[in-house]
Amino acid sequence: MAAGGVEELQQRRRLGRLSALSVYRRAAGAGRLERHRRGTPLPAGGKQAKARPRRGGAGSGGRQPEAPPPVAAAAPPSRVEQAKAQPKRGEAGGGGPEPEAAPPPIAAARRASRVERAEAPAGSPEAKRQRGPAASPGGPRPAGEGGGGVVGLLRRLGRLEDSRQRAAELFRWLVAPVPPEEFLGRHWERAPLLVRRGDPGYYAGLFSTADFDAALRGGQVHFGTHLDVTSYAEGVRETHNPSGRALPAVVWDFYQNGCSLRLLSPQAFSPTIWHLLAILQEHFGSMAGANTYLTPPGTQGFAPHYDDIEAFVLQLEGKKHWRVYSPRTDAEVLPQFSSPNLTQAELGEPVLETVLEAGDLLYFPRGFIHQGDCLPDAHSLHITVSSYQRNSWGDLLEKLLPAALQMALEEDVEYRQGLPMDYLGYMGVANSDAVDARRTAFVEKVQSLMKKLIHYAPIDAAVDQRAKSFLHDCLPPVLTQSEKAQSVYGFPARWQDGGPRDVDIQITKDTEVRLLRHGIVRLCNEEAGVMLYYTTENSRVYHKEEPKFLEIDPEYTDSIEFLLSSYPNHVSVAALPCETLEDKISLATLLFEKGILTTKKPLVQA
Repeated sequence: MAAGGVEELQQRRRLGRLSALSVYRRAAGAGRLERHRRGTPLPAGGKQAKARPRRGGAGSGGRQPEAPPPVAAAAPPSRVEQAKAQPKRGEAGGGGPEPEAAPPPIAAARRASRVERAEAPAGSPEAKRQRGPAASPGGPRPAGEGGGGVVGLLRRLGRLEDSRQRAAELFRWLVAPVPPEEFLGRHWERAPLLVRRGDPGYYAGLFSTADFDAALRGGQVHFGTHLDVTSYAEGVRETHNPSGRALPAVVWDFYQNGCSLRLLSPQAFSPTIWHLLAILQEHFGSMAGANTYLTPPGTQGFAPHYDDIEAFVLQLEGKKHWRVYSPRTDAEVLPQFSSPNLTQAELGEPVLETVLEAGDLLYFPRGFIHQGDCLPDAHSLHITVSSYQRNSWGDLLEKLLPAALQMALEEDVEYRQGLPMDYLGYMGVANSDAVDARRTAFVEKVQSLMKKLIHYAPIDAAVDQRAKSFLHDCLPPVLTQSEKAQSVYGFPARWQDGGPRDVDIQITKDTEVRLLRHGIVRLCNEEAGVMLYYTTENSRVYHKEEPKFLEIDPEYTDSIEFLLSSYPNHVSVAALPCETLEDKISLATLLFEKGILTTKKPLVQA
């Protein structure tokens, strides 16, 4: 190290100001950063970083946005809450009345000049029914303490017999007071939605800074794998991840020096988030994921960008200033992949600018550019719940069309006939403007084969393969106390008095059983045989385990379908449509041992 650098480090040590951020930047060098640094670096001292002017945003010449006043039932939105009404490039003007019918997704996204804002009036029956308890005194507490809030909500949902009803009710709570039908018809994949609830305790118990700290102290959080340390200043987005374990002293020093903290897959550390996502995934029919974001006052952690997921931003603590922008082109509407970091000059005017406070919700579809920064007077903790990544018609066709072509080649000689000997002479880009009857005949032949291809498309089999992938993505189910007592997970097998006790699973023809959840199994006909894929042995860590499946004798498929159609009702083992009683008991025992079936009563009474 150069002499000047040594002297600087010695001086910092004497002043007690050697931060994790400054150590990382010296050790990593510019090559380790996500973006090469330009402009002024983040401050290395312990003071909070000041909000910097941004082109086209707050501090760029106009009046600084003020934090909104407390929400009242009839209060008009403040300046930053207003959805912008200026027409965008390629958009319709925003001055007309709202259309009665919901527009198609592309049209809605391109002309999102008006964003709806919902409030649950204080004291209304809807607000009383939907909200959790008021925030507890003494600051945030770890999830699970106390009986109300999200933990109490999940406990109440656990009393519903049908897992599909649990999922529907949880989604209703997520978007309340907007009815789910209205949300799906007017906003899903179409336009952002802002819900200001005026209830700081709405998400109480879901996740808090205390839970964040507890995860760090658990010793299992690693930089890069589970935690990203980020900053965005002077138009530069940086990642500051050291290697190894994320120890609290290091992580909180980064935060103190103006860095944002993104906890990846918090469901691996928080049983409450795991429970929430495990229920929501059944409603979406697609993987439900999450990240949590903790941002210091007066800073921004990420550059403007758009994502490839449907995003639900739940503000847990503090407040955050958000700006949301419409897709700029048709190609950015419902994109397959996320964007790179964008510059402020590429954005135009936002369609929505607001300050989220604890208890609020912001939804925006994939393709909507967004950025969030903290105001100088408060930190922000939010969780983004996401779904519908690569879950489009095009993604289904990616599996379906190759399979259809393979079947057509096997079954239809027309697809195996040879191409004309001279087709290279009149087809191709160089010949695209030529007037030639052979070209016309060639194109008509291709069109005919493509239309005919639909008759060979194994649509159900392709859907089953997507379902198989979804089950691999799924979180394992979270069992209620009664479900645990009635499943293999509560079976009292143990070692006692020098030997195992209560080992035998006594399922008889009279035992009443049902599936643990409606969506935990999927039958797939594959070349190797009939496979039953299931989720009960999945990990809370994404794809940590290989897909879980059982190879099922074909004569058992009717029984699996019978269990699916009977859910949520219990059926006796004797009612399973197997040939023999032995087969019925063997199948039920196998599924019980895998956690797929539960019994109406515990098999061993305590």
